[in-house]
Amino acid sequence: MLVLAFDTATAAITVALYEWTPGEGAVPRGVAEAVDGRRHTELLTPSIAQVMAEAGAAPDNLSAIAVGVGPGPYTGLRVGLVTARAMGEALSIPVHGACTLDIIAWATGRDEPFVVATDARRKEVFWARYDSARARATEPAVGPPSDVPEGLPVVGEGGALYPDVLGDSGHEPLLPAAGALAELTVARLAGLKVPALLPPEPLYLRRPDAKEPGPRKKVTPA
Repeated sequence: MLVLAFDTATAAITVALYEWTPGEGAVPRGVAEAVDGRRHTELLTPSIAQVMAEAGAAPDNLSAIAVGVGPGPYTGLRVGLVTARAMGEALSIPVHGACTLDIIAWATGRDEPFVVATDARRKEVFWARYDSARARATEPAVGPPSDVPEGLPVVGEGGALYPDVLGDSGHEPLLPAAGALAELTVARLAGLKVPALLPPEPLYLRRPDAKEPGPRKKVTPA
C-alpha cells in the first residue's frame, strides 16, 4: 500500500509518501517540508511531485491519499483538501481525512495526558486534550489560551506563542508532519485503536467572517 499524505492547515506545507507492507509496517519513501503561511498554493503541487520523484513512483501506484482537515485558517486548509479530493477522483482511490491536532499528537509518542494547541490567529488557539498520543479526550475547540486546561503539557505552535499562559516548557512538535499523518492513517486502516479517520471535509470551528447582507434600511422621505 502506497499512501500519499499532506497537510496545509497551518503554516506548514508538509508532504510524505509512505509504503506499508505487513512485514515492515509503514516506511517513508519521500518527504518534503516547508513553512510559509502565504504560499500553500505555490508549494503544495511541486512538493507532491518532489516526493513522488524521490520514490520513483507514479500517481497510478498510489493506493490512498491522506489529508489534514484542520482545524486551521480557511485559505491554507482548502488548498490541501481540494488537491486531495481532485487527485482521489482522478485516480479513483480513497481519500482519508485526519484532524490536524491528532497528527501533531501522534508525532509526540506520549503516553501521558497533554494538550495540543495550534495558532488560530485573533489571539486564540485551536486545541484538544489527549490522554495519550493515540487517544483524544475532547473534541477540538477554539478560544483564548486561557480556555486550555491547566496543569498539562502543551505541544504545538499555540503553546509556543503564549508561554505566559500555557507554560514555557518544550512545545515540540510545533507543526504537523505528513509522515505522522501517513503513519496514523496506515495504523487506522490496519485496524489499530487510534483516532478515527474523517471525510476529506474542512473542520471549521469558526463561522465565516463574511456575512450575508441584511435587509435594506427604509429611507424616510425628507
